[in-house]
Amino acid sequence: MINKRLLIKNLLAHNDENSFYDKKRQLNLHTKEGKAKFLKHICALSNSNPFNNSFIVVGVEDYENEIVGDDFFDDSRIQNLVNAYLEDPPKIQYENVPFPNLPKHKVVGLVTIKPKKHTSYFKKPIYTIPSQSVYIRIGSNTTPTIEKVLKSNQNLSTVTSIENSARNSIQHTLDSVFDFINFRHKDMSPKYHVFKELFIICWAGIPKNVHHKTYLSRVDIELINEQVKLFYSAQDVVTITFDENTFTITEYVPLGLNDKTTYYPLEKQTIYFYENGYYKIENEMLFEPPRYSRKMLFHIYNSNIALLKKLEKSCTLTAREYQDLENLPSTFMICYLNGFGEAKEKLVHSKPLLKAYPAVYLLFKEALRILRKMKYDTKNED
Repeated sequence: MINKRLLIKNLLAHNDENSFYDKKRQLNLHTKEGKAKFLKHICALSNSNPFNNSFIVVGVEDYENEIVGDDFFDDSRIQNLVNAYLEDPPKIQYENVPFPNLPKHKVVGLVTIKPKKHTSYFKKPIYTIPSQSVYIRIGSNTTPTIEKVLKSNQNLSTVTSIENSARNSIQHTLDSVFDFINFRHKDMSPKYHVFKELFIICWAGIPKNVHHKTYLSRVDIELINEQVKLFYSAQDVVTITFDENTFTITEYVPLGLNDKTTYYPLEKQTIYFYENGYYKIENEMLFEPPRYSRKMLFHIYNSNIALLKKLEKSCTLTAREYQDLENLPSTFMICYLNGFGEAKEKLVHSKPLLKAYPAVYLLFKEALRILRKMKYDTKNED
């Protein structure tokens, strides 16, 4: 098995950006421009590496090569975005890789683009990229091309060598288990389980009882063998079940109005382990948004817009207004899910205003994460 932390270190240590590897400070998939840039790089790296994996590392400063990390990005449906815009899309995998020097809520993102035989190109336009566009990598540059058939194995031996040097060892595995249990999460009831005498999952969280049901909050779950976070959230709550073949995480999202909160099932993620050393992850969206009176929501929606205008004018908030501000991200999300089409746009544009309030900004990111998850769950990405 490949230790993804070692793989990232090898990529950073031995290679500048090139035709099989790119690095980014962060991904921005909330805007058309951000999606277009991401898809362009996926297209180019795929076309330039038909015989080997190619990679994008997220959370690295470009010039200093410093690992600074990015937010946990748990959207497996990112493949749907690629499928929606690219013809002959490659299979891609996004993994969250923890590093010891980063805060607990920060990880390095690793995008792995699998090799394939056929050329990828844009089947529909996005932002400034027209349909039928084809991209390749020339050195560290992503470049448009008119070629439709690309054949090159120039990177095969280099990538194979980098991946082989990142293979796991017993020492790496044991050190990671001890670190997770004895140091990083010693006060959060850490647990581990071994699947098929090969895979080790560690998890930790704080138990909380709500309406006679036990949830875990502040949850951290890692597949130790590959140094990959399977789940992390400072806000949402989960339940965990497992047997000898599967490990299932069911995520819930707290939502409500007027200080009345209910936990709604959001998503079920099941990891299947096999005797041949293979595993796969399946995700099932469970979320059914709560429905409220449109008249009541219209009043709350306008109140939130007025609150944002006060922030724009740098007005001092009352205690009640600050409480309303804490509820603003989830309230806008509820409004959007109940037919207020502009609510999501208002929420996205509130980002610079909410950054001054760390607790509220964390809730803002959680709301966008859920909305992004729901959007990517659909078959057609706009």
